[in-house]
Amino acid sequence: MRHLLVASALFLSLAVQAQPPAVKVDDPWVRATVAPQKATGAFMQLTSAKPAKVVAASSPVAAVVEIHEMKMDGGVMKMRAVDALALPAGQAVALKPGSYHVMLMGLKAPIKAGETVPLTLTVEGEDKQRSMVEIQAQAR
Repeated sequence: MRHLLVASALFLSLAVQAQPPAVKVDDPWVRATVAPQKATGAFMQLTSAKPAKVVAASSPVAAVVEIHEMKMDGGVMKMRAVDALALPAGQAVALKPGSYHVMLMGLKAPIKAGETVPLTLTVEGEDKQRSMVEIQAQAR
């Protein structure tokens, strides 16, 4: 019986350690589009309880979804995809116009103001455990 209790305690300890970081999402929104537009951005504020990083994003409304960064480079604003977005423990990371954001490309239909756009972020903790963060972003 004692061995069973020790084994159970060990298993529970490992299960707790393998928990992916909790990520809080505040004010998620997507920029509304017009008919010929095939891309838009999604914005929000992310706060992770533990150090983590966003490693992927997806949405059923777009063919391609990537994490992008906009920054000045030699006096020119440039946008590029990033492999991962760091989420330091307890620090809010703003995804906003002119900075980091989620880029939705190859839109399947225009996104109208007031619609809700589903997004999924894949977050990876320091232990390489991944979790999905489901978001419902309002189009503005």
